[in-house]
Amino acid sequence: MRSLFKSFKTESPNQTKWSFLLSLVVIAFAFMVLVSLLFSSFKYEYEEKFGSLVWSLFPEQEREERITIVAIDEQSLAEVGPWPWPRATMAELSNRLAEYGSALQLFDIVFPEAKEGDQAFATALQNNHGILAQIPIFDKQSALRSGELQGSLNATRCQFPIPSASSYLANSASIAHRQVGHITPVVDQDGMIRQQAPLVCIDGRVYPSLALQGLLSSLSNHPSVSVKNAQNLASSEWQIVMDSYFGLAIPINAQGNMRLSYRQSPDSFQYVSAANVLNGTAPEALLENSWVLIGATAFGLGDVVPTPHSGVTPGVELQARLLSNLLDGKTPYTPAYANWLLWLEGLLFVAVLLFICRLQTRASSYLLPLATLTLPLSAWAFHSYLLSFDIWLGWFNVACFSLIAGTLLLFADHQLLRAQHLRIFSHLSSYLPKPVAQSLANSDPSSAIEAKRHDLVLMCADLRNFSAYEESRPPEEAAALLHYFFTEASTIIESCGGQVEEYKGDSILASWHTEHDSEACNLALEAANALQEKVAEILPQRPPKGLEPMALGVGIERGSTLVGSIGPHHRRHHTLLGDTVTIVLRIQEMTQDLAQPILIGECAARSLHGEQLESQGSFLLDGLTTPHVLFAPKSHHIDPLAEQDLGRVVKLVHSR
Repeated sequence: MRSLFKSFKTESPNQTKWSFLLSLVVIAFAFMVLVSLLFSSFKYEYEEKFGSLVWSLFPEQEREERITIVAIDEQSLAEVGPWPWPRATMAELSNRLAEYGSALQLFDIVFPEAKEGDQAFATALQNNHGILAQIPIFDKQSALRSGELQGSLNATRCQFPIPSASSYLANSASIAHRQVGHITPVVDQDGMIRQQAPLVCIDGRVYPSLALQGLLSSLSNHPSVSVKNAQNLASSEWQIVMDSYFGLAIPINAQGNMRLSYRQSPDSFQYVSAANVLNGTAPEALLENSWVLIGATAFGLGDVVPTPHSGVTPGVELQARLLSNLLDGKTPYTPAYANWLLWLEGLLFVAVLLFICRLQTRASSYLLPLATLTLPLSAWAFHSYLLSFDIWLGWFNVACFSLIAGTLLLFADHQLLRAQHLRIFSHLSSYLPKPVAQSLANSDPSSAIEAKRHDLVLMCADLRNFSAYEESRPPEEAAALLHYFFTEASTIIESCGGQVEEYKGDSILASWHTEHDSEACNLALEAANALQEKVAEILPQRPPKGLEPMALGVGIERGSTLVGSIGPHHRRHHTLLGDTVTIVLRIQEMTQDLAQPILIGECAARSLHGEQLESQGSFLLDGLTTPHVLFAPKSHHIDPLAEQDLGRVVKLVHSR
C-alpha cells in the first residue's frame, strides 16, 4: 500500500500537466471553431486565395491547342468599327471561321435585341456548329426577363443541388437557335471568380453552361444528363453524369457549382484577333479543327474579371478554362472523405505538439516554436500537394487550429518551465546560500575551481552531546530536534544579517561579509547570544537517563576566507576554505574545555568594544602551530554543564 501511494504521488504531477495540456488543445479547437463562425467571410477569402497560390506560383505552361480564342480586341474595334457590330458582320465572322476549318464555335456574347440581319446570323450559326450564350440572373431583386431562353436539357429535371434563377438575359427570338449555354459565374465578395454552376434551373427547365453545352454537342448521341449523390468517399459530394458515357462526370458541391481551375498559365491560351479572321490574315493552323471561343477582350468593353493570375483577365478566358477543365476531366473538387482527412491531420499535429512538450531536453525549447510556425505551413503544403491531383482539401481550419494550439502550448510550456525553474531555484537556495544559488542559476556547470577571497566573520555553533542523545533515541526524534534547531538558528542568523553557509552533522556554519556591514562582528555576537537564549528553550530540560545534558557551543572569528565551489561539473560542492574556517571550528571546540558557551577569536575581538569581552588566555589550538588569544563575552557566566570538564583540559597549552 505504501509503495502504491508513493507511485501515485510521483505520477500525479505528470498527470496534472497532461490534463492541463489537453485542456489547452480543447480550448484551441473551440477558438478555431469560433473564428470560423464569426469570421466566415475572412476564412473563405483567405482559404481560397492562399489555397490556389500554388497555381499562381507554378502555373502549367503547356499550350492549349484544342481551343482558340477569337478576340474582339482594340485592333478589331479600330478596323471593323465600334461594338456592337451588325449581325451581318457576326454572320460573316462565323462563316470565315468555318472556312478556316473550326470544329465548334462558342460565342461568349448575348444578342438580346432583334436587329437587321438576324436571319443570316442564325443561318450561319446553324451551318457552322455555333453555340450562343445567355445569362441567368441569381439576384432575387431582379425582375429582368429579356429574350427567349434556349438550349434546355429536356431529359434533366430540376433537383437539388441545381441552383435556380428567376430572371435572365437571353438572345432575341429572331435568332432562334437550339444550342445555347449560360455564362453566369459565381462572383465572390472579393470580386474573384472561382466557381460556376454547370446547370441552372429556370422555370422548371434545366439549362447547361456554355462549356458544358460545348462538351455535350461534341458527343455523338447527345447523352442525357443527371445529377447524382456521391458514390464513394473518393468522389465529390455531388456529380453531373452523362448516362451514356461511363466515367464521364463533373464534380459539383452542395451549391451545385463546379470549381474553376487556374492551373494553366494565361499564356497557354492562343488568341487570334477577330479583325484578322475577317480580313483573312489569321493563322490557319490556330483555327483548323479547333474549338473557337468568340468574346470581348478590349478593355473598354468592360468584360474583365480578377483572377489569381491577373486583375484584368478577359471573361472569355474563363470560358476557355472551364472548357479545358471539362475536356481534360481535371475539375478540382472536395472529396467526401475531406472532413475525415482534416480531422486526422489535426490529430497528427496535436500528437506532434504534445510529443515535443513531453521532451525534457534543450531541443524541445526550440522545437515547439518551430513546430508552431511550420505546422500551419504544412497544412497549406499538404493542401497544395493534393491540389496537383485536383483534390481541394482545404487548409485554413487545420492551420488556424495548429497555430492557436501551438501558441497556447508554447505559452504554457514557458510558464511551466518558468515555474519549474523558480521551484528549482527555491530548492537550490534552500541548500545553498542565496547569492551562491543566484550565481549558479546564471552560469553553466564547470569543472574548474570557482572561488574568491572575502573578509568574513565566521560563526560555528555546535550542539554538544547530541551524538549520545541521537544514539539513545529513535532517529525520527533526533531528526525532529535537529530540524527545529537548524530552523530557529537560521532564522536568528538571517535576522542578524548573516547567512548560513553549511549544515554539518549537529553544527551550523554562518558568515557575515565585512565589506557589506562594518558591524559584522557585533551582529555575529548578537546572533550568538540570541542562539544561546533560544537553545535554552528548545533543548530537553531533562536529558534521558545516563546522558549528559545538551548545550550549545559557539565560536566566532574574523579573517580572509576562500568562498566558492569545487569538484567535477556533475557533482559540485559549495565550501569555505582557509585558516579562518579551521580556527573558528577549533574555537568552538574550546567552548567545552573552557566552560564558556561563546568564545571569540582575537581578530574578531578587535572589532568589538573591550568592556564587552573578557580574555581567556592564549591557547595553541588543536592542529595549529600559532597560539591564539580567546575572549568570552562578560555577560555570560561559565557554562555549568562544562564546568566539570575543567580538570580534564588536556589540550590547553599556554604560550610562553
